[in-house]
Amino acid sequence: MLRREVLGDLHPNTLTSLNNLAGLYQATGRYSEAEPLLADGLTLRREVLGDLHPNTLRSQNNLASLYEATGRYSEAEPLYKDALEFQRNVLGDRHPDTLASLNNLAALYKATGRYSAAEPLYVEGHTLCRDVLGDCHPDTLASLNNLAALYDSTGRYSEAESLLAEASQLAEKVLPVKHPVRVQVEENYAAIKDKKV
Repeated sequence: MLRREVLGDLHPNTLTSLNNLAGLYQATGRYSEAEPLLADGLTLRREVLGDLHPNTLRSQNNLASLYEATGRYSEAEPLYKDALEFQRNVLGDRHPDTLASLNNLAALYKATGRYSAAEPLYVEGHTLCRDVLGDCHPDTLASLNNLAALYDSTGRYSEAESLLAEASQLAEKVLPVKHPVRVQVEENYAAIKDKKV
């Protein structure tokens, strides 16, 4: 990496490049290449920026996400929980990074079958998204979709269908046809209607 040569290992721009390269590796399924970059990036950001800096907390979430993607839930959970706690204290409940962390932890709980732990986080995340971003923001619609998916997973099909009907209506008004959130909402809405037949 040229940034390492020019700026050094500890420069914030070098650390951002390290994180971005790791993100590319993770997105393309190259987890074994992504993990050391994410782990090193988190260690270096803690050293340079401190534990509570937003970029450090993002790095912590990114490493937790990799652990979750590779089924290492017990390693992901404490990273997600700590990041959420720090973000609440440093950034506040309404900051987008805090909202993302709420969703990440809820998704981990859902993935591990801990639905009763996931639900209050999904509900809180959706309520805050709606308050902060408005009803029609893609993140708000995604949070509504996530809560509906939880209800679907627990057999609460009527509640899931109601949320997805709302999300579908709103997505149709504001998002392009091929927007990933709209596509996901519409697919889930069609699937839940089939379950009720």
